[in-house]
Amino acid sequence: MKTILIIEDNTDIRENTAEILELAGYKVLQGINGKTGVDLAYQHKPDLILCDIMMPELDGYGVLYMLSKNAEVASIPFIFLTAKAERIDFRKGMEMGADDYLTKPFDDIELLNAIESRLEKKRKQEEFYSKSLQSLEKLSAGNGHGMAELKAMIAGRKIRQIKKKQILYYEGDQPQGIYLVIEGAIRTFKLAEDGRELMMGLYKPDDYLGVHALLLDEPFTETAEAVDDAAVCLLPKDAIINLVNRYPDITLQFIKILANNIREKEDQLLELAYNSVRKRLAQVLVRLSKQFTDPSQFKISRDELASMAGMATETVSRTLSDFKDEKLIEKKGSHIQILNLEKLAKMKN
Repeated sequence: MKTILIIEDNTDIRENTAEILELAGYKVLQGINGKTGVDLAYQHKPDLILCDIMMPELDGYGVLYMLSKNAEVASIPFIFLTAKAERIDFRKGMEMGADDYLTKPFDDIELLNAIESRLEKKRKQEEFYSKSLQSLEKLSAGNGHGMAELKAMIAGRKIRQIKKKQILYYEGDQPQGIYLVIEGAIRTFKLAEDGRELMMGLYKPDDYLGVHALLLDEPFTETAEAVDDAAVCLLPKDAIINLVNRYPDITLQFIKILANNIREKEDQLLELAYNSVRKRLAQVLVRLSKQFTDPSQFKISRDELASMAGMATETVSRTLSDFKDEKLIEKKGSHIQILNLEKLAKMKN
């Protein structure tokens, strides 16, 4: 029997929700406020938590923050119950690690579907973690204590599923930590004054996002969006800063990440300044081939290629057609197959 913890200061809503869940076969714990709810979560470690946002003393955000600090309960699926549906509330909760929202008033079917969906995703995440932990250990290669703690932190964090085109964070948001890409791909981009997008980076599994913003203690300078369905893990700001301050091996790892990011940005600037459109697009395709699991083929839109290469979408279309005629690539919709990587890499300017 699965255990659900409801944290809600409104007695009618709390008891009515508990009755629905009990009739559906769940064991239910009830927290009358945020502080009581946190204590119950620590004591019973429920399978899922439903939590109101607007509560006295300790609100829902405070509850989520407290739970995220404890490795034993940090990965429990967490659904906010709220009468407020503004985007800023949704973004804040998701950035902090919430899994879903239910806007009050909700009906029985909506409640049960949300819970069943989250419990099923939790089961799949556990299966995924058991298969992927060996890959994640590459991030912590080494014998230092800092690397061991980082590996333990990664293994104990909740995996967050991101839908295609869903925003992970916006330019100007304050970082809650750094993101580790577990599955799929995340792109970062900036908007020019005329509204055009300029893609700044593409992040694949085992890559970190937001390192510079966290270490500089500044807002994000780019917007991050899922290219396809993806999975990420948020490593909390305080925990990462603590590791950086205590362990030189962790500091060195993040210095290497920043150095690689700077080198990639320098390469992009040089390409934009000196290369022809053919060579720029060829270099983008070569770079993409190194970032996807299968280097011979990947999926990317013309608009995304245009923002990476700094050219118009129409120019991308014409150049891709030329590459296809020259037997360098094969293209079907947004799927690109590299036929001659060597010639693309040696494209003359």
